[in-house]
Amino acid sequence: MAKVMLICGKIASGKSFYCRRLREASPAVLLSVDELTARLGPLGESHDQASAAIQDFMLEKAGEIAAAGVDVILDWGFWTRASRQEASAFFAARGIEIQWHYIDVPEERWRENTARRNAAVLAGEDPSYYVDEGLLQKLKERFQPPAPQEVDVWHCLEP
Repeated sequence: MAKVMLICGKIASGKSFYCRRLREASPAVLLSVDELTARLGPLGESHDQASAAIQDFMLEKAGEIAAAGVDVILDWGFWTRASRQEASAFFAARGIEIQWHYIDVPEERWRENTARRNAAVLAGEDPSYYVDEGLLQKLKERFQPPAPQEVDVWHCLEP
């Protein structure tokens, strides 16, 4: 039976890198909100609304893909406990196995990752969006780290 791996972590915590490693270890379809929003171009004030619609669509697609027998990786952060509970309930209702992965990154390393990402975005080397102070503040206000019992794989990055 196929499973869905859900990747939880802050912006610039290393989720996308981690997802690529998961795919190298075992074939899976990767569904990334950042990848799709980058292709759509700047969303401005509608970013949160568009991102929510993309996440809903990707949940449905992940369910279809897993039901067809192929593993899926969902890469979009799952910042809140409620979003993790909703995703867990969605797949449980369909009888689809899930596995939660959390990328735990120390503050200093997170700041370095964010600066490196921003430099790559400005240089045109990374299609991701620039993480400004406003977005960092939004993350600090909204991000709820998962409790140990919520996570199947706890991946701790070194400082």
